[in-house]
Amino acid sequence: MEQQSFEQIYADYKNAGAQQALEENGGTTGSPDASGKEQIVAVRKNDDGDLIAFKTSAGRELDYVTALQDAKAGKLAHVDVFHKYGRDILRSEPDGIKENNLDNLPTF
Repeated sequence: MEQQSFEQIYADYKNAGAQQALEENGGTTGSPDASGKEQIVAVRKNDDGDLIAFKTSAGRELDYVTALQDAKAGKLAHVDVFHKYGRDILRSEPDGIKENNLDNLPTF
């Protein structure tokens, strides 16, 4: 039996996880949320590449603080708020799909 490299084994593992995530999300990377909650569909970044604003599926444009408040209140789907570096940070739910990560969304 031929041995696979560590890199190839890990790449196969990641690809299988990405495929499973797609299947669990109905075969798409941006399926509508069944709960009816707004989703973040686009982002605005500053010159340093930091996320500073968000556009929702309802067309609302939210500054970072408002998006944090909405996420904490459960009004936004597929995002989490966690506390690090002495502040709250908004991030995508870890679902194995890179395309729907906040940093990878289209800009507005």
